[in-house]
Amino acid sequence: MAAAGSASWQPQEEGLKEICGLLEQQISPYSSADKSQIWQQLQHYSQFPDFNNYLVFILARAEGKSGEIRQAAGLLLKNNLRTAYKLMSPAHQQYIKSELLPCLGAADKHIRSTVGTIVTVVVQQGGILGWPELLQALVNCLDSSDLNHMEGAMDALSKICEDIPQVLDSDMPGLAERPIKIFLPRLFQFFQSPHTSLRKLSLDSVNQYIMLMPSALYTSMDKFLQGLFVLANDPAAEVRKLVCAAFVQLIEIHPSFLEPHLKNVIEYMLQVSKDTDDEVALEACEFWSVYCDAQLPYESLREFLPRLIPILLSNMVYADDDESLVDAEEDESLPDRDQDLKPRFHTPRFHGSDDAEDDDDDSYGIWNLRKCSAAALDVLSNVFGDEILPALMPIIEAKLSASGDEAWKDREAAVLTLGAIAEGCINGLYPHLSEIVAFLIPLLDDKFALIRSISCWTLSRFSKYIVQDSGNKKGYEQFDSVLTGLLRRILDTNKRVQEAACSAFATLEEEAAEELAPRLEVILQHLMCAFGKYQRRNLRIVYDAIGTLADAVGEKLNQPVYLEILMPPLIAKWQQVSNSDKDLLRLLECFTSIAQALGTGFSQFDQPVFQRCINIIQTQQLAKVDPISAGVQYDKEFIVCSLDLLSGLTEGLQGGIESLVAQSNLRDLLLQCCMDDDSDVRQSAFALVGDLAKVCPVHLRPRLSEFLDVATNQLTTPKLNETIAVANNACWAIGELAIKVRQEISPVVMTVISCLVPILQHAEQGVNKSVVENTAITLGRLAWVCPDLVSPHMEHFMQPWCISLSMIRDDIEKEDAFRGLCAVVRANPSAALSSLVLMCKAIASWDEWRTT
Repeated sequence: MAAAGSASWQPQEEGLKEICGLLEQQISPYSSADKSQIWQQLQHYSQFPDFNNYLVFILARAEGKSGEIRQAAGLLLKNNLRTAYKLMSPAHQQYIKSELLPCLGAADKHIRSTVGTIVTVVVQQGGILGWPELLQALVNCLDSSDLNHMEGAMDALSKICEDIPQVLDSDMPGLAERPIKIFLPRLFQFFQSPHTSLRKLSLDSVNQYIMLMPSALYTSMDKFLQGLFVLANDPAAEVRKLVCAAFVQLIEIHPSFLEPHLKNVIEYMLQVSKDTDDEVALEACEFWSVYCDAQLPYESLREFLPRLIPILLSNMVYADDDESLVDAEEDESLPDRDQDLKPRFHTPRFHGSDDAEDDDDDSYGIWNLRKCSAAALDVLSNVFGDEILPALMPIIEAKLSASGDEAWKDREAAVLTLGAIAEGCINGLYPHLSEIVAFLIPLLDDKFALIRSISCWTLSRFSKYIVQDSGNKKGYEQFDSVLTGLLRRILDTNKRVQEAACSAFATLEEEAAEELAPRLEVILQHLMCAFGKYQRRNLRIVYDAIGTLADAVGEKLNQPVYLEILMPPLIAKWQQVSNSDKDLLRLLECFTSIAQALGTGFSQFDQPVFQRCINIIQTQQLAKVDPISAGVQYDKEFIVCSLDLLSGLTEGLQGGIESLVAQSNLRDLLLQCCMDDDSDVRQSAFALVGDLAKVCPVHLRPRLSEFLDVATNQLTTPKLNETIAVANNACWAIGELAIKVRQEISPVVMTVISCLVPILQHAEQGVNKSVVENTAITLGRLAWVCPDLVSPHMEHFMQPWCISLSMIRDDIEKEDAFRGLCAVVRANPSAALSSLVLMCKAIASWDEWRTT
């Protein structure tokens, strides 16, 4: 292949023929050639400087070749340019650009589309300033009367707007105005085009700028809204969908623009929420949840509720083509497919009152009109409360009373509706709760699997109130019926029902807590039976249910009769799964909860569990630098889960962990984890540092200064907001170390104080509640052990510190902080005078002082 200047470059016939032949073999479904060898040959050719010139030549000029081969050349060129464009000579760059522009109006639609994609990549890599001819070419094509030219330019422009919208909203040398201002009037004009493709592409392009809101669009908003109203009843569903998307974005980001037109917009969205095209209706139904979050008067929506609610309920009935109808037929005997096992991420340990909930998404199916409508109804019920019941209840009652197998979808939708409004309309529903529950319990045994599964979910939505009522005889009987019914469904033969029942039971466990203790034996029997029969996907939910049960009942689980049911199957699984098996992650989490619940009762299992955690961390740290030697691919989740299980063991065993730590290299591994470049690993590592500091600080002491330095570094990072959970745990760990090592903390005291004070000063600006609490506590602990160092600086933090202390729950940590407050006031009383009122309020916040 010959390299030459762009003006005189011509392909060699032999090279052209060879590349076309390779492309033809690569795309042909009938070719017997080895596709990987062809790919390697094409990659080899990529090393020649003018290979991309050949590709653009084939795309643009090889008219004797099939459209598929030309398109394949274009797609390969696109991929090459993503990595190689900036390394190419200016001459070759120029040749490629000069060949692309005439193809914007190519007769073949697929060629035009490929060219539009390549144009976007060139702009991404070289910038719009590096291709001044492009803007003029796009304008010329848009102003043409040739449909191919208009569509080609519009296709390229829409891709630029989607991928890199900001480039058109920037100043350009030689242009009096930004490109977006040149293009917007043309885009608005295409709203009225007789060609669907131009209406769709132009509206899609403008929609990309709603969030950015350049001044050109801001000043043209009236024109944009007029265009939207023109397109509102477009015959093409894809255009109506984009109109809905525009209104949803505007109401979310710039609601003030729609306020003058609010009634008309609501009327329109009401109409398209029942559009015959499900995708249009789905986009429209997003509007109702977003509206409720926008700073707009609810009053404007209230009058439409009697019409909106029936539409949402109608949308909540399963469509005939809903994929869940197929999933619902899956029997437990069918093995899970790999695609059924969705990736799932562990939430690292977080010390504080805002402990993050691990809330898995609905694992069945994609977001659709049914789910969106149910979510909208949930939000509306939380905004309007019982007001919606008069419009709602007659429809629910009618659907629930519909008999016959053909009406099962209506009955199912009615149960879904009850669950969706359970929280927002509870005041109106509460007097009828016993009747609602009594109606739902038989549905747990319905012949239709999807009715059984939705009944589990809806009962879980009422579980808080079911538990509240269990104090009286009738209420307890009802609670027991729900518990028994869910346990029965946990052993259902249908996978979908198993998942719904297990998840619902976990919710009930959280609400019932120690109320479950009298039924522990039967609960464990059901859960461990499920553990033995579930496929991998649902087995993960059983782990969660067991962990949640342990969290709920705590030390009441520590009885031989319960452990004989619970532990043998778990230990068998523990021995069965390898250290690189993803299923081990859920088991590690489950053991974390069990270890904390059993306390010293876990000591009979502690040694192998502790040692395996150490082994996993060591192996993963090696895998990070040398996966071949480690024998596994690096996955931080294994380190995080192992660190969290070690924290659970420490919390449960207390001083009993000391002998295990003493015989291990945990200290060195932990310090390495505290310095890891991944924030989740550091977050869990500092949680473990704090837990170990409480029960066996002697084993941290040999490297104490290093632990303190890396913990302090977490508070001095310039991007604190991005790693706030790490900073929270590091801050807490410093406080725990301080009260154990006392004066040995002094070298870092002033650095830590200088980091903590700004957090307290900005506490009212949305800083995480736990971070503020831990900051106030750690500051107090440092003041307690080093009052002479801290007290001279009291005036800088006394007021926000006292405010934060007054909001902390009464416990041993708060007590430590107040010891520090007393110590610094004793050391520097005059500095406390200006904060006397706030200090008195902080002292008055105590309800219960622990006696020592």
